[in-house]
Amino acid sequence: MELLDKLNWRYAAKAMNGKKVPQEKIDNIIEAARLAPTSSGLQPFEIIVVKNQAIKEAIRPVAWNQSMITDCSHLLVFAAWDTYTEERINKMFDLTNEVRGFKNEGWENYRKMLLGAYPQKDAEENFNHAAKQAYIAFSAAIIAAAFEGVDSTPIEGFDPDAVDKILGLREKGLRSCVLFPIGYRNADNDWLVNLKKVRKSKEDLVTVIE
Repeated sequence: MELLDKLNWRYAAKAMNGKKVPQEKIDNIIEAARLAPTSSGLQPFEIIVVKNQAIKEAIRPVAWNQSMITDCSHLLVFAAWDTYTEERINKMFDLTNEVRGFKNEGWENYRKMLLGAYPQKDAEENFNHAAKQAYIAFSAAIIAAAFEGVDSTPIEGFDPDAVDKILGLREKGLRSCVLFPIGYRNADNDWLVNLKKVRKSKEDLVTVIE
């Protein structure tokens, strides 16, 4: 299967060569993330695409000085809502009604249920829930990058507060969750490139309940 071949090909690139990824491939990767499922369809996150080299240079020191931050083509930052608000929930429900062209009683009752639940919760609890949704989209982006033949590196090793400050995320009600440099591998300087992929066996990973 072509997709599985691509996933076997991909790895977390530890060095990139600075070559630019064609815009069409970037668009496809982002579109895959946009199409990913999220709880209640709220999509409680944004994707910040950093092309500016100076901003990459500012982020690198607060991301364990990892070279992929500055040597990638594009740095994607997945940033989740800092909390759920009535305005944010209503905006997505209104969008659904607009796109579908009608209102559904069950859907409106579901809206009321969420409005009676999420906004009253602790902001940190809400952020953690939103961050999980961002990770679903992040996973879709990883798969899409592999399918496009583009290298990538999932990065959690960074100072979120510092990245939030650099990008002005808190003012937008967002908090960074994960960094995702995409580009092309620098095989000559990447210690991981030729090592075999190591994963649990299917037997160790999967339990089938008949």
